[in-house]
Amino acid sequence: MTKKSTLAIAITIALLPFGITHADADMDQAMVKVADVSIPLDSVTFSDGASYNTSINFETGSGSAAYHQPNEANNIIYSLSDRGVNIKCTDDIKIIGAELCKSGKIFPVPNFAPTIYKWEHQHHKGWKLIQAVQLKDRDGNPITGLPNPLTSTEQAFNNKGVAIAYDAEGLDTEAMLKLSDGTFWLGEEYGPSIVHVSASGQVISRLVPTGVDAELATANYDVYGKLPKILAKRKLNRGIESIAVSPDEQFLYFMMQSPLANPNAAAYKTSRNVRLFKVDRLSETVIGEYVYHLDLPATFIADHSVKQSDVKISEMVATDTDKLIVLERISATTKLYKIELAGANNILNSDWDQTSTSPSLEQISDLAGANITPLSKKLMLDTAVDMPGQLPNKIEGVALIDDTRIVLTNDSDFGIAGQTSKIITIKLKTNDID
Repeated sequence: MTKKSTLAIAITIALLPFGITHADADMDQAMVKVADVSIPLDSVTFSDGASYNTSINFETGSGSAAYHQPNEANNIIYSLSDRGVNIKCTDDIKIIGAELCKSGKIFPVPNFAPTIYKWEHQHHKGWKLIQAVQLKDRDGNPITGLPNPLTSTEQAFNNKGVAIAYDAEGLDTEAMLKLSDGTFWLGEEYGPSIVHVSASGQVISRLVPTGVDAELATANYDVYGKLPKILAKRKLNRGIESIAVSPDEQFLYFMMQSPLANPNAAAYKTSRNVRLFKVDRLSETVIGEYVYHLDLPATFIADHSVKQSDVKISEMVATDTDKLIVLERISATTKLYKIELAGANNILNSDWDQTSTSPSLEQISDLAGANITPLSKKLMLDTAVDMPGQLPNKIEGVALIDDTRIVLTNDSDFGIAGQTSKIITIKLKTNDID
């Protein structure tokens, strides 16, 4: 297969050497510590040699997910990049100063490989990057974050506005956990899929909705259609952005970022019903499906939004079997909810998984009237109320350190809007996590 490294685009990526340390800035000595953990990328020049010439310095967005492996020391966490720098074609004039494309995404660094980062917190020194693991195919070649050749996809363009070929291996990684055997499971948006990855970053298997596996047959790793077919109805860029594992590692859990576009985008825009799934890890079989009911946008008080589609799920972590913490957010407001599967209806393989069902699950506003009991929610943290103005926007990662400490990370969007990656340590009240 043709690798994207054959593209004649001279762009280099300069990672800071391992050992770089980022000191903490105390925002509230008793509650919150925020550390800047920027990893720069080289400047990229957008130019046609005549009418426009723009250089932009990007930074690596390393906070799309976060995880602390319970068997490891409390000063170790992992974080994750997403697919790499991408700019909406509709934003090209605003950001670049020229129109490079009409519809799709510009990938200024098309060879960027989604990467897992390992951080160590050193006393009095802060967070130190000690390892970066790029994702790879079965032959050890770095994969890209470029869009897949799917029925529902988007066109990618380089920094000259030239279309880039689709990549069946490409992953838009957004969620992560690490097992005790050293391997990782990732959630990603294109498929949407969950991806099993070795300790060295090699993709072991990618689980996608039934039927999508045929569209990704040219990927140089194993792809299996083991997820419910209806998940192929995900809204573009609203795939799987949360994944968790039970403490005994028997079960995986993942949730869609948003309601499905089922039967169409109009349903996605107004729906509050998001699907959460339970997987038997050893057999890689989905055994449960539950409904998570999103909050109304007006309750995210730092965002001042009235659009239901602005509300999304960006992270999930298990505290026990079938007990989880869910990160629900817009941008400036982040909420953490405790949920339990007990008491909620398992709708797996029901009519709600059929695209022919009308109205669809996403069109139902009265869940009780449809005999569906959603997951119960108990608010644990509301950043707009509990720590207003102290956190960056787009919190997307949550790592549980112990009974009273959590670590949050943000998606900096690779610095396009001037944001930088942060690691935030929060000390909670005793037993808030239990």
